[in-house]
Amino acid sequence: MNAGTIMLIAIAVVVLGAVGWVISVYNGFVSMRNRTEEAFATMDVYLKKRYDLIPNLVETVKGYATHEATTFQKVTEARNMAANASSIEGKIAGENMLAGALKSLFAVAEAYPELKANMNFLDLQSQLQTVEVDIANARKYYNAVVKEFNTMTEVFPNNIIAGMFNFKRKPMFEVSGEEQREAVKVQF
Repeated sequence: MNAGTIMLIAIAVVVLGAVGWVISVYNGFVSMRNRTEEAFATMDVYLKKRYDLIPNLVETVKGYATHEATTFQKVTEARNMAANASSIEGKIAGENMLAGALKSLFAVAEAYPELKANMNFLDLQSQLQTVEVDIANARKYYNAVVKEFNTMTEVFPNNIIAGMFNFKRKPMFEVSGEEQREAVKVQF
């Protein structure tokens, strides 16, 4: 073999190795993107279940607390905003608003002992608490997958492939604002 043939073989090996690496990294991005979408879809199922429970809960509380119209309106508006959001960012914002509104609804319920003893209310509250645990677990999984995806898009040299094929960071599902982090104050 002459030097030219060896040089061509070496170049071919390097080019094939680079192409193989690009394909591998691209496929990794596609896999991670699909995992993030699956994680969000799983969480969305639990969120939908919560949206279905909320009107029943609101109607039950309304029967006891007719003068709390502002709270009911906020819960309904927040539920509709979250349920009708068309983007992940919109869904996150709506969910944060809904979490605060639900805290207010349960604070109202605390002021009515006869409501707290109502079996229908207790059943709805229990179902909602179960769904909230499922949502929290789904959020943790979603955020873990998003963290992995975002890290993959930012590390060198993967960031080059991410930029070439337009793979962008995904938003975490986080609590926003201090009002979401604080406990609701119940005052009688």
